[in-house]
Parts: sequence; structure tokens; C-alpha cells
Amino acid sequence: MNYIDIYNDLKKRINYADEKISLEDADVYNIVFESKATAMLAGSNYYRCETHNIDFNVDHIPEMKASVNEDLLMLNSKDIQIIDNKRFVYHVFLPKGQKKIDKLIIMLHGFNEKTWDKYLPWALHLVKTTGKGVVLFPIAFHMNRAPHLWSSRYEMYELSKKRQQNFPNILYSTLSNVAISIHIHAQPERFIWSGLQTYSDIIQLINQINTGSHPLFSAGSQSDFFAYSIGGLLAKALIMTNQDGFFSNSKLCMFCSGAAFNRVQAASRFIIDSEGSQALYSFLIEHLNHHIKTNPRLAHYLSDAHPEGMNLLSLINYHKMIEHRESKFNELSNRMIAFGLKNDQVYPYYEIKNTLQGIEGNIPVKVRVLDFPYPYRHEDPFPANKKYQVEVNKAFENTFNEMAEFLK
Repeated sequence: MNYIDIYNDLKKRINYADEKISLEDADVYNIVFESKATAMLAGSNYYRCETHNIDFNVDHIPEMKASVNEDLLMLNSKDIQIIDNKRFVYHVFLPKGQKKIDKLIIMLHGFNEKTWDKYLPWALHLVKTTGKGVVLFPIAFHMNRAPHLWSSRYEMYELSKKRQQNFPNILYSTLSNVAISIHIHAQPERFIWSGLQTYSDIIQLINQINTGSHPLFSAGSQSDFFAYSIGGLLAKALIMTNQDGFFSNSKLCMFCSGAAFNRVQAASRFIIDSEGSQALYSFLIEHLNHHIKTNPRLAHYLSDAHPEGMNLLSLINYHKMIEHRESKFNELSNRMIAFGLKNDQVYPYYEIKNTLQGIEGNIPVKVRVLDFPYPYRHEDPFPANKKYQVEVNKAFENTFNEMAEFLK
């Protein structure tokens, strides 16, 4: 089968309900996960850093426009109470017939994604070509970790219309991005906390594997990363921090990813609307120092007391923490590779190179710039369009064969 046939077949067959799904070349398992890191999320009256035995008062919540508050009545604003984000199922692809293996690739997705559909052929190809297991791990409040309401086409369509009325100059507001746009617009700080929660979740997963309590991976399994789009931000923070030496030998392959946050054009019909994007940019780039000064909890988790937070912080603003970021990239240069697309408008290939190879261009991280002979965009590099099926199949095979070679 070609790429489009595989895509359509997997889209129909992969679900969250079956414990095991048997494919011709792989077996797919659904594993239940319960996050132990939800206590850091917004919505509590009390916070405590157990690592340092420090107590914090209620979150500092930025002021919100009345129309934003009004929209939030349709959403659950208490992140800490969202059960879907705490207890969820993730997919694991294993080579056909394997019961337990000792090598895995953790696949991380892009911002505001609700289904794994486009990633399923990617995961299958990596399993077949590397012989490793592939874990499709969802970021907090994404995929099946988001409230079910966020995927209701009717509710989100109506909410998008209302949002356009409240913000007449808004751009890119759609039923696809309205939920995450309101979520972030109301409290941009959520970007930090959901990232740190997902970081902790992956550490929890690795701990589970290392103690021999994972049903599919042997104790001490070697883990690598495949990260697409914003997933690269999280993957870089993980290997830069290298908590407890978990990722001392891990490789990271990034696709349409690798640029610092403020070198990315996030506003899109498929990602986040202009109001949400502006609020996030304002928080992370223009006023973060002020928020750190006035929010002791945020300051604590983004300080060197929490290296994961400090590393995440270094990946946000291209012009800040340059020495810290680039020294880490130098250390990791032979274990990282990035693939950018010439016509990618969200993650421009030159911004990927500028970030990963450094301001002076002297960090030896390999960045491959590709171009495909068919219409594509950041959100859909391999469109399931029969008109271009030959070209798409060839582009996919060539790209993922090279990625697999790196990840072997």
C-alpha cells in the first residue's frame, strides 16, 4: 500500500477502546496513564513544591476581558479538575509479534491537535524501519487529554462565531482552534504549566519503564524522541535537562520543529487565533520578567531550582539565555537532527537553523531543508490527496527513511 492507503486504513482501525489492535506489520496497544503532576495546574487555592518543601498561595491570574470570561462559561476553567487531562490512554506501536522490547521512540505532536491520524503512518514506518517501539504520548490538554466538549463541532462553531463578535478584528478564529485559543487567551500562563506537567508525565513514564513495571518495555530501555512542531520544545527540554541521567544517550529527531518560540508564526486557522497568539506572545516574550517578579510560584519553577523549567525558558526567547541554550546544543549536537520544509510558514526553516545552529552558525546540529513537489503546509506535510499520491508517497518514504536511519 502507498502512504495514502496506509493513512486511510490506520485512521479507520486505530482507536482508544481496544486493548490491542493487530496490524500486518505491527501491534498497537492502548495503555492507561494517570498523571501525578496535575497539582501544579490552575484552579487550586493552594500549591506546594514537594521537591523543595515550599508552599505558594493561589495562582496569580491575569485580568481577563469580560468577553473572555463569558466565553469560558462553555469551557472548564479549572484545569486541575479536568479528568480527561489526568487519566487517559496512549498508543504504543510494537514490531509485529514482540511482547516486550528494550528500545523505544517517544513521539510528540504539535500544538492544538486532537487526533493522531497523520502520525499513525509515521509511527508505523518508524517501527518497521528501526525495530523500536513507538509511544504516541499526548501533551496536556491535547489529543484525548482535552475535554470532550473541545471536539464538538457544533459547540465550537457556535463559540467561534461568538468569539468573532466579541473581537471584530480577530483573525483565524475557527471551530478547530477556538477552544485552545480561549484557554490560552484567558490565562497564557497555562502554556508553561501544561508543558511542565507533560515533562513530568514523561519522566513518570520513564520511571515506570526503568522499574520494570511497564507492560511493553523492559527495565532500563533506551529511549529516543521524534518531535513534530511544538513537541520539539518539550523534547529539547527533556534531553537538555537529562533528569537522573535518563536521556544521556537519547537521540532527538525534529520535523518542522526546532526554532525558538518567538521565531514561530503560531497564528493559524489550525493552531491558535490572533487574539490567543497575541496574548501568549505578550506573556512569554514582552512581559515574562514582570510575571516572574510578581508570581513567586512561576519564578520558582522557571529558576535553576527546577532545571527543566530553566531549560524550557531558554527555548522561548531567541534573544535571551543564549549562552545557556547554545552550550546545551553544542553538547547535544551529535544527537539532534532537524528536518525543515522550504514552504513552512509556521516554523520557517531558516529560523530552525538560526536557533539550533546558533547565532554565529557554528553549532554542528544537522538541519535538513526539504521541499516537496506538491502543495503542502506545516500542519499537513503529506496530504492524503489522490491527485498527488505518487509524489506524496515518494516524499514520505525518502524523508522517514532518513529519519529512521538517524534513530536506529
